[in-house]
Amino acid sequence: MNQFEKNVQSKRNDAVDSGVAFVVSFGFFATMFIIATVIKFLGS
Repeated sequence: MNQFEKNVQSKRNDAVDSGVAFVVSFGFFATMFIIATVIKFLGS
């Protein structure tokens, strides 16, 4: 093993981090879509 495999900074599961990142990015774009839809609805 090399030195990076011996000295791991984070022992958390990568799948959990990937899931959190997906949910956060999806929530951000969903919020942008909702705001744009509301602005379009109020403008017409």
